[in-house]
Amino acid sequence: MLLVQIYVDDIIFGATNVSLCEEFSKCMHSEFEMSMMGELNFFLRLHIKQLKEGTFINQAKYIRDLLKRFNMEEAKTMKTPMSSSIKLDMDEKGKSLNSTMYRGMIGSLLYLTASRPDIMYSVCLCARFQSCPKESHLSVVKRILRYLKRTMDIGLWYPKSDNFELIGFSDTDFAGCKVERKSTSDTCHFLGHSLVSWYSKK
Repeated sequence: MLLVQIYVDDIIFGATNVSLCEEFSKCMHSEFEMSMMGELNFFLRLHIKQLKEGTFINQAKYIRDLLKRFNMEEAKTMKTPMSSSIKLDMDEKGKSLNSTMYRGMIGSLLYLTASRPDIMYSVCLCARFQSCPKESHLSVVKRILRYLKRTMDIGLWYPKSDNFELIGFSDTDFAGCKVERKSTSDTCHFLGHSLVSWYSKK
């Protein structure tokens, strides 16, 4: 089996047999002007570490850049991305913020959820208030960043395995949204021991 992913002018490919990779490379070189960058290490700000036991993916460098961009390098760390007791709402009496900055923070964190399912719920909850963010919303976003500072080396581990059993988990908080009384559903799916998909959606 040969797997190929194309993003604009970048191509990554892998196969179950090295000869397939070599054949694909020769085929592409015969048709297009290309340069081989070697074994995959970085792709779209994802750091990929390939080992004999499996593959590890994380975004530690991206997190460091985020902390620097939003002046959170010296912030105290947190053990969790969000307090279990917090219930965010529109906070109409709260102090308004620069929505451009808030949206920038949310967009950066949403991209980070590509390798950090542990912040998916918190980030998606904060994303609901991008149109009119308040200080109370910003404090929760900053807590996520402080949590990331503590856990920047966490990532996704994909061990080499013959186990391809698909297992899914889901959870819903019925009418849990304080603003619209809608539910939030969360799911994750494992292929063997590897987490392959996850989301949190109102």
